[in-house]
This record gives sequence, C-alpha cells and structure tokens, in this order.
Amino acid sequence: MLKRWKQLSSKLILRNPWWTYKQDEFQIPDGIKGEYNYVHTNGASMIVPVTNEGKIILVNQYRYLCDKESIELPCGGVKEGKSYEEMAHIELEEETGFRSEHLKYAAEFNPFNGVTNEICKVFVAKNLVHSKAVPDSTEEFEILYKTTGEVDELIQNNVIWDGMTIAAWALVRSKI
Repeated sequence: MLKRWKQLSSKLILRNPWWTYKQDEFQIPDGIKGEYNYVHTNGASMIVPVTNEGKIILVNQYRYLCDKESIELPCGGVKEGKSYEEMAHIELEEETGFRSEHLKYAAEFNPFNGVTNEICKVFVAKNLVHSKAVPDSTEEFEILYKTTGEVDELIQNNVIWDGMTIAAWALVRSKI
C-alpha cells in the first residue's frame, strides 16, 4: 500500500462564489513535511442530454481564459446546499432549455487531481422536454445537436477540446 500523507494544518487563502483556494501543511510518513496549494470545490455536475432521436445536445460557449469558443456538455459547479442531481437538473435547463425527469447517474471523475479535489458526477438525461433557458448573466450558449459518431469525430479532430467533456464522453459513450 502507498504511503498516506498526514494533514498537519489547513488554511483558507481566498474564497469566491465558485472556488476556495487552500494551503495545507502535510507530513509524509518518512517525516518529510511540505506545503500543498489547491482548489477546493463542492464538485460539478455534467449532463449528457440525449434527444428522443438519439442526438446529443452540446453547448458552444466562449471561454475567457483560452479566448476561444468551446463545444462542451452542459456542466456547472455544485452550489452550497444543493446536491449533484439537483445541480444537474438546474444546469441542464439553464444551458440547453430542456428539462428531464429521467436523469440517471452514469460516472464520476476528478478533472485535475493534482490541483483540485473536485469530483465531477456525470448524468445522462433522456425524455427531454422543452423549457425556457435562463443562463447566468455571464453565459451565452449556442445549442448543437450531434450524433454519437459526430461527437466522436469532433473529439478526434480536436474541435471538442474541453477536458471535462472528453472525460465524461469516454465514461458514458458506451452507456448511451
């Protein structure tokens, strides 16, 4: 079994509505001590919406840090007091304009385990019903409908470059 690190202390560095930046002091069993800086979140909910025709709904949005558009599966952070499933319902409706009473947990992963303790839970949404999309004030979406083969091709051609979307797709592709 690998050695487990012992947390000696934890300090809050910065908090904003989406992240908490923390700094821990740790000790490895050999006595080596160190400092670990990381991002703490409540997690994220990602949704793979599937239409009755078998198309996957993706959203194209602008990503500020990379200064380019990104085709992604709908996703959002888990807000305080909400569950992963509640947030999946909220994000599906906000980002795509669809609701689903048939939301099924499919998988989970950590998007960047050396930097964050975030767990992203992936849900598949079927039996979609139109509703009114009300994105956050900083969000703008173009809705795309793609076959599973087209999603595969967009990933293969590096058109879909979002790591969380690629990870979620790899986990659920065979379950759709």
